[in-house]
Amino acid sequence: MTAAPPLCAAPDPNPKPPGFAIPDRACDCHFHIFDGPSPQVAERSYSAPPAPQAALHHLHRTLGIGRSIIIQPSIYGTDNRTTLQSCAGDPSMKAVVVVDDDAPADFLAACREQGAVGCRVNMLFGSNARIDSLTRLAHGAADQGWHLQILADVSTLHETMAEFASLPVPVVFDHFGHVAAERGVDDPGFTAMRRLLADGRAWVKLSGPYRLGPSGPQTDSAIADMAAALVSANPDHLVWGSDWPHPAIPQQHMPNDGALLDRLADWVPDAALRQRILVDNPARLYGFDDDA
Repeated sequence: MTAAPPLCAAPDPNPKPPGFAIPDRACDCHFHIFDGPSPQVAERSYSAPPAPQAALHHLHRTLGIGRSIIIQPSIYGTDNRTTLQSCAGDPSMKAVVVVDDDAPADFLAACREQGAVGCRVNMLFGSNARIDSLTRLAHGAADQGWHLQILADVSTLHETMAEFASLPVPVVFDHFGHVAAERGVDDPGFTAMRRLLADGRAWVKLSGPYRLGPSGPQTDSAIADMAAALVSANPDHLVWGSDWPHPAIPQQHMPNDGALLDRLADWVPDAALRQRILVDNPARLYGFDDDA
């Protein structure tokens, strides 16, 4: 029997409040909940620590977050029950699910009725999702009014990035495009993603900076340059996410979520721009009602 992947470190249980004023209806656009009833698939690349909804609510109350987008993690494959149950009946929370590319329309519609607004393609970590045709998946998503969320290292996709522009749905790239910070803003894949962003053909999440390189001033400076390049390209297609509970991050490098949110203020010192990234852009992308 193959041994299960190692258990991830738990998140910091004591998030600190951010050091700047958080606007009303600010949205955390990327996090996971690790709890029942979804089982962790055998094909997973990590084993999740407990990360229940109560802990998430504590985090969001501390940070001043009023809206949120829960993301189906790779460890649950295509069993979206935990993700969808987490947002059931809560108009301030929506979901991004993982489905096979040939999932029937009635199944996708049922997910939409439970709060799904998009589907995710994970090109980095193992899962049991069957996605042989991105185009077929995108057309199924388009029929539901969804977007397509991509977790990939875009530095490996620079020759095919233009294909994303032909898809019939908005495309959202996780974690700065997951480009290693040392590659910098001139990396061809990052440049291609930035071009799609500038043309309004893509969105990018300013999330997971600790995934882009070793901690330290050099990495921080490179990520700040990447953030500046993305803001310059199209601030109206950027959103922010905590990436809580930060799976597959060693305990000694576990970030505090208040400090993570403070980094957004470092990257985007203008309060009006932060309002767009935290409130206005997520409202458009994810379809929040004014009263939610």
